Order: sequence, then C-alpha cells, then structure tokens
Amino acid sequence: MRLILLGAPGAGKGTVAKLLTKMDGSVQISTGDILRAAVKAGTELGKKAEAAMTAGELVSDDLIMGIMGERLLEDDCKAGFLLDGFPRTIPQAEALKVLLEKLGIELDAAVNLNVPRDVILDRLTTRRTCTDCGAIYNVKSNPPKQEGVCDACGGSVVQRDDETEEAISKRLDVFNEQTAPLVGFYEGEGMLLDINATSSDVVVDAIKAKIGA
Repeated sequence: MRLILLGAPGAGKGTVAKLLTKMDGSVQISTGDILRAAVKAGTELGKKAEAAMTAGELVSDDLIMGIMGERLLEDDCKAGFLLDGFPRTIPQAEALKVLLEKLGIELDAAVNLNVPRDVILDRLTTRRTCTDCGAIYNVKSNPPKQEGVCDACGGSVVQRDDETEEAISKRLDVFNEQTAPLVGFYEGEGMLLDINATSSDVVVDAIKAKIGA
C-alpha cells in the first residue's frame, strides 16, 4: 500500500503505521527519518541538509523533496510506503504530487486520523517516556511497574517538556493553522479517507476496506 497519514500530534499516526507495515511489508517514512538517513549516508543532498541543520536553519522544501525522491526509489519502498506526518503544508503536498507523477508512483489514499482535541490532550498529557531507551508509557492505561522507572532498562520515566497541556495546545494550534488545510487539498484530489481514529483497529479495518487489502 502507498498511503499518506495525516493527523494532529497524538492522533496515533505512529501506532497505525506500525500496524499497517506488518500487513504487507510497507515501510514507514517520516521527514526526520529521511533527513537522518541522508545525512548518515553522506549523499550530496544529505550534506546540504546537514549544513542547514548545523546552522540552525530549516531545511528547505526543495531539499526535502529531493531527499524524499531518493528515498522512494530505494528497494524497500517497492512493497509500499506510509508517509507519516508528511507533507505538512500545501506547498509540500503540491511538490509531492509532482514528484510522485515524475516517479510514476500512484498513492492509494491520504488517510486523515480524526481524533477529538480533548482525547489528544488526555493521551499526550498522560504519556511518559524513558529518557534512556525511549519506551513509551501512559500513567492511566500502561504505567511502568515502578513509578518513574522504565520496565525495560531501569531508566527514568518522565513527562517530556513538549507534552505538558500548554505545550500540546500550542502544537495543536500550529497543526490547525498549517497542516489541517491538507485535508481539504486531498479531498479535492479525491484521495481523502477520513476516519474516526479513536481506535487504531478501526483505522486499520477502514484502510483495508478502502484499498481492498
């Protein structure tokens, strides 16, 4: 399958992507992933991206699209791919459309994970992360066995600075301003699959029904 996963922070894009990749061997791709891979590989585009990031600058859309083009041609994408949180803006969506046409790749759908704001706030403000291994916990549904201590590695389990209620509200405001318009863009393209994503299983079943998996 070839999908774009849209949704606010905390909508469950990462969880859904992991479930979907197990179905057919598709790979999960995010902007951060491709930038880090390009920098590590030392490609020309990767070197330019590294220079921008080292200087504290944003990586330009043109550079991101170039790196995305390289990534989509790699062998592991032949089985399919899930673009997790990309594109983030209308210009990126338009550039991605041009890139995919150039590469002869056709998307199955742009999936919007629709989760109420109060649910997202509850999910993220109760989430805790191990500072050592990155394991994720939830103080309500999946707390560590010993408060503040990671079950897996014994590291400290803390609330991230960007997951306080104030920080999350700001992130959601930015999302609604910059990224939410993508829903209208892909609806206009006839590609939008809008799903109530409160349950990850419901999302997977709806995607399977849509693309005939």
